[in-house]
Amino acid sequence: MIAAAFWTMVFLLGACIGSFLNVCVLRWPAGESVVRPRSRCPRCARPIRWFENIPIASWLALRARCAGCGLPISPRYPAVELLVGLGWLAAGLAYGPGFTAIRVAAFGTILLGIALTDLEHYLIPDGFTVFGLGWVLLTAFAGAVVAGPSPFAGPLDAIVGACVGAGAITIAGWLGEVALKKEAMGFGDATLMAFAGAALGPMRSLLTVFVGATLGAVIFLAIVLPVARARRRAVAGAPATGAAPAGGDDPAAAAGEPPLVPFGVFLAPAALVTLLWGDVLVAWYLRLLVA
Repeated sequence: MIAAAFWTMVFLLGACIGSFLNVCVLRWPAGESVVRPRSRCPRCARPIRWFENIPIASWLALRARCAGCGLPISPRYPAVELLVGLGWLAAGLAYGPGFTAIRVAAFGTILLGIALTDLEHYLIPDGFTVFGLGWVLLTAFAGAVVAGPSPFAGPLDAIVGACVGAGAITIAGWLGEVALKKEAMGFGDATLMAFAGAALGPMRSLLTVFVGATLGAVIFLAIVLPVARARRRAVAGAPATGAAPAGGDDPAAAAGEPPLVPFGVFLAPAALVTLLWGDVLVAWYLRLLVA
């Protein structure tokens, strides 16, 4: 009974952190503070009362509508709260209640925020990457004092990994720019890989770039490019209305060019997979080489 209550509290803590993550994802791309003003409806600007801001439960109680303007509240908000809550619960169950579980849960939460903002805005805020880098380096030194197994890199490997990760993605971006004759990688991807590389160390940071590039290429060729081509055919066959081209925040799509690839969307899950199962992937690859 006590154990069930404890793990319920862990889930609720994660859900509350997920609620704050929603605020960061909404405000940081717009250059706004995540502290002030208090939470409000992004459309009618009505302040949200405390009992309307309970993770998951308030969205259900309000029937997914703002209590002020009555407009729908995106299901993304409770989905993020649920996902982060489950992530913190899973980290606690996998590593036990302690320092390593907190490090894994925080790492995954920051990566989720990066993936969401890059997917929606083609932007990786420094708030995620700079805080993440500082957190990882600080906990790397603390982890050297706290005994126990950990999937994270030690202090020295963390520093080297940050440099290797940022350098590798910068070189990849330069090569892509030479090949495509346009910018292929943003500075946010470099800061993301500095953060991820500090957590993973030099070798696994390179593996992250490879896994992210593979994942991105598969999804781009299988889903993004066919959808973009279908959209262009539909727009070409539609009557002129004077409206601006579709494309959201993607300037390439709006200009009728091939869509941009928000690489952070693929690097973020690749970094988490590499943290948790990177050694398994490397061992599997080495077995293939000697087979």
